[in-house]
Amino acid sequence: MTDMSILAGRLHQRSAHGQYDRIFVRDLILDCHIGVYEEEKGVTQKVGFSIEAAVAPEIASRHDQIAEVPSYDNLVDAVNETLSEGHINLVETMAENIARLILADARIVWVRVRIDKLERGPAAVGVEIVRPRELGNPSVQ
Repeated sequence: MTDMSILAGRLHQRSAHGQYDRIFVRDLILDCHIGVYEEEKGVTQKVGFSIEAAVAPEIASRHDQIAEVPSYDNLVDAVNETLSEGHINLVETMAENIARLILADARIVWVRVRIDKLERGPAAVGVEIVRPRELGNPSVQ
């Protein structure tokens, strides 16, 4: 049995296997330099980003301070940092780069990154990846 509620942009889930908070950004739409085809180079395309990240169970806001917990702002920052690197050929590469930046925060245990290219295909095409924190890898808080 699972009980879920949304509070201040955080999905809180209690289950028999433990307690997890999730931070998320949904349907962030940005103009991006993305694409492998010649007609995609030198122009921008509207791209949608939806990101969800699970927070380690021991992480909590005990004093109502943003520094105590990862924020959805951190997710948006990872997208912006990735986009600042210039043209990226593949949405898969873009998703991997975003996931890597988010997982650099040791408080995040896994991340889901979904990218939708909104100007290609019938409505949207893209990729969704889920990446866990790799045990033994150094991380930065």
